[in-house]
Amino acid sequence: MIQHLKDWAGRLKKESFALRLALTDTRTPWYARWMGALVLAYALSPVDLIPDFIPVLGILDDLILLPLGLYLTVQLIPDPVLEEAREKAESEEKLETRPNWLVGSFIIVCWLLAAGVVAYWSVT
Repeated sequence: MIQHLKDWAGRLKKESFALRLALTDTRTPWYARWMGALVLAYALSPVDLIPDFIPVLGILDDLILLPLGLYLTVQLIPDPVLEEAREKAESEEKLETRPNWLVGSFIIVCWLLAAGVVAYWSVT
């Protein structure tokens, strides 16, 4: 079960990177780029069609609209562009197999500094 989830997460990461590459390709039509931007904006927006505090329905709209938007975005991208992006994502994934310790360390330091500031403010 855990291995299945790891495989699924790896495929999702690769497909997300391929989608980003395809949407930044100059051969991708403008309407596919706009659809991708709209899906991303909806995913990051705090405003939903159905608010999240409504039981079941609040989460259900995200579970339906986001995958549907991603599916439509992928369908709007020409097949040769998408295949080339998938190949490039696959080749770059093989090159980037080790974690980026510098970025990870920077994020940890930022969180520690933020915790220190909050602790200082709460004491004074």
